Amino acid sequence: MADKTIIFDFDGTIANTFSTVVKIVNQLALEFNYPLVDESEVFRLSNLSSKDIIKQSPVALHKIPFLMKKIKKELNSQIAFLCAFEGIKETLERLHQREYTLGIITSNWEESVREFLCRNGLEDYFQFVYSSNNLFGKHRTINRVIRHCGLSLDNTFYVGDETRDIESARKSKIQVIAVTWGFNSAEILQHYQPDFLINCPQDLLMAIDGEVIQTAKN
Repeated sequence: MADKTIIFDFDGTIANTFSTVVKIVNQLALEFNYPLVDESEVFRLSNLSSKDIIKQSPVALHKIPFLMKKIKKELNSQIAFLCAFEGIKETLERLHQREYTLGIITSNWEESVREFLCRNGLEDYFQFVYSSNNLFGKHRTINRVIRHCGLSLDNTFYVGDETRDIESARKSKIQVIAVTWGFNSAEILQHYQPDFLINCPQDLLMAIDGEVIQTAKN
């Protein structure tokens, strides 16, 4: 097995799903009785942690699982036709050339993610895709992958765009690289102290190789 393993989040890290999710959320606003999400609200939410977003949600707590299920179903029907972020493909290719093990852990359906990878020419880069249904329990899936693949904690990295990604990686005791091109803002990501905070896919290689780039601890 390659000496380093990089596990990626999918939404907001590899796939640019943001505008599609906002559109779906607004389509469901009447059914779940919450206001439409506009640009200012998106900016406000991006500066909140994942847990604070749930706490401040205008949707009743018992209805949130039903809302999330509908959002996921609609998103998965569209994922295959979305695009990867600029620079992701080139970065994945370089990581693949170094013979690192690359994988994905996502809350989306595995078949939808694999179709996206094929349509975007990324299918050859990933050794595994795991689906995790628990909004705040991704660390359990990470732990399962670590055990199943016999991964070294010291040489495994998790890459994600939300505060809950940082928390999950911390619970699994692996290094975490937070990216600023997804949902959460750089400010809130910095507050959660990832090992690295990067602004473009190309910086991922420097983080994994241990070179000095912008980190949350400096």
